[in-house]
Amino acid sequence: MAPRIEEGLKERKEQMGLTKAKLVIEQEGMDKTIDVLFNPSEYQLTDSASYSEKKVPGLDGPIIQYISGDATELSVSLFLDTYVPGTPSLLPVSIPGISGGDSSQDVSVITKEIADATSIVGSLHRPPKVTFQWGSLNFEGVITKMNHTYTMFTESGMPVRAKVNLTFKSLISPKDKRRKSPFESPDRTKYRTVREGTRLWDLAYAEYGDPDMWKLIARANKIQDPLDLKAGQVVKLPAI
Repeated sequence: MAPRIEEGLKERKEQMGLTKAKLVIEQEGMDKTIDVLFNPSEYQLTDSASYSEKKVPGLDGPIIQYISGDATELSVSLFLDTYVPGTPSLLPVSIPGISGGDSSQDVSVITKEIADATSIVGSLHRPPKVTFQWGSLNFEGVITKMNHTYTMFTESGMPVRAKVNLTFKSLISPKDKRRKSPFESPDRTKYRTVREGTRLWDLAYAEYGDPDMWKLIARANKIQDPLDLKAGQVVKLPAI
C-alpha cells in the first residue's frame, strides 16, 4: 500500500478510536496487513454438511448417509476509502470543477491487493491464506469470491472509495483433520445383540459408517432376508 494512503488511514483510525477490522494476507517473509477504515455492519458464517442417499431393497425411501462436514464460509462486505482529511469535497460521481486534491490515492491499489489473494502464488503453489480479524473473530481461510464496486471518484475519474464483497472458506490443518473417528475400529470381529426395530443396514452404518455394507453382515451370518432379524438375536460383525 502506498505510504501516503497508510498515513491517511492511520490518522483517521486514531481519530475514530475504534478497533478496526483487518485482512492479513499470507506472504513470504512478512505478511501484508490491510486495515479496513469502516467496520462492517455484519458478517455471516455458514456451516454445512454433505450427505448421500443410499437405496436399500425393501425400504420405501433411501437412507441418508453422512459423508463429511464442509468448510465454514464467511461472507462480509468491506468499505475502503483513501480519502484523507483536508482533501476538497468528493462526490459519488465525477463532476467538473470538483477536484480530489493531491492527497487522495487510487483505492483500486488496495482492491487489487485483495484480488491478488484469489490467484496462485508461485512460491506457495496455491492461493495465499487470508485471515479476517475483527474483535473476537479470527477467521483463517482462502478467498473464493470477490466483487468490488467503486462509489466515489475524483474529477479525473480516479476511484477513492469502494465496497468489496468477500466470501472465504475456512482452512483446516492436517492436525485438525486427525479427529477421533465416531466409529469403533472395524478391523476386528465383533458381535452385537439385535434390539427391537434394528435392521442390518443400521448395524452396518454404526459399525462401518456405510449402510451398503449390510450385505457383508448378511453373508457372515447366512441371512437370506435382511428384514428377517429378531430382537435378542446375536449378529456377527466381520472384520474388514
